[in-house]
Amino acid sequence: MITFPNAKINLGLHVTEKRPDSYHNIETVFYPIPLQDALEVSLSQQTESPYSFYQRGAAIEESPDENSVVKAWQLIKEDYPHIPAVHIHLFKHIPCGAGLGGGSSDAAFMIKMLNERFSLNISTEKMEEYAARIGADCAFFIQNQPALATGVGNIFEPIAVSLKDYFLVLVKPEDTVSTREAYTAITPHKPEIPLKEAIGQPVEAWKELLTNDFEQLVFPRHPHILAIKDKLYDMGAIYASMSGSGSSVYGLFKEQIPFVDEKFVGCFCRQRELLI
Repeated sequence: MITFPNAKINLGLHVTEKRPDSYHNIETVFYPIPLQDALEVSLSQQTESPYSFYQRGAAIEESPDENSVVKAWQLIKEDYPHIPAVHIHLFKHIPCGAGLGGGSSDAAFMIKMLNERFSLNISTEKMEEYAARIGADCAFFIQNQPALATGVGNIFEPIAVSLKDYFLVLVKPEDTVSTREAYTAITPHKPEIPLKEAIGQPVEAWKELLTNDFEQLVFPRHPHILAIKDKLYDMGAIYASMSGSGSSVYGLFKEQIPFVDEKFVGCFCRQRELLI
């Protein structure tokens, strides 16, 4: 059985306060995009191990035991020990460390696929509970629809946002941004315009209204990332932003842009038509 975990972008991102547990409360809109990994699970004849894991495509620094897909398997296996041994094959296409939620998506899609493949009859709410144990934003990918996320990125409210009339240009430079360091260095604050109000305005107004707090921290340290955002606007983007804490940057365009890859030599760059 095979499935295709997709990435997400952040439409606005505010870090509103630091919590007593040292985490941060945020508000952001998670929006699914058609950039996908490939995840396959097949039955194994091996008896010495409950699973085997193989990963191809983009490099991942973590060990197999630390991979979010394996963590998802272990959570489900713990509560459903009758599940037989499996081979897990993951092809990574979504860049890592990009603010695109690739690892979280892989885990959520693994939970959904195991539920379907082995007829576990796990409710959506329970699947979200499993996913939340792996990562704050992981549960978003269970329903995988545009959502306003608050709390630590784990409280979701459906939101009526559609970008189906736009093309997305997504750029991932070689620069890397540590999410942990970004949150440590940022100063939380309440936005002047609540995100829910800003996101309700026309996309053409987002440039002045919709902000990502991490840009103020990241751009001075990584001017190349700022240069990418500026270039997207020079190319005619209606709106451009860094996703998450970086380092990927995206632009929304009304029309398809020709020869986009040539403008970002040395970067992972893809153009997609948004369908939701």
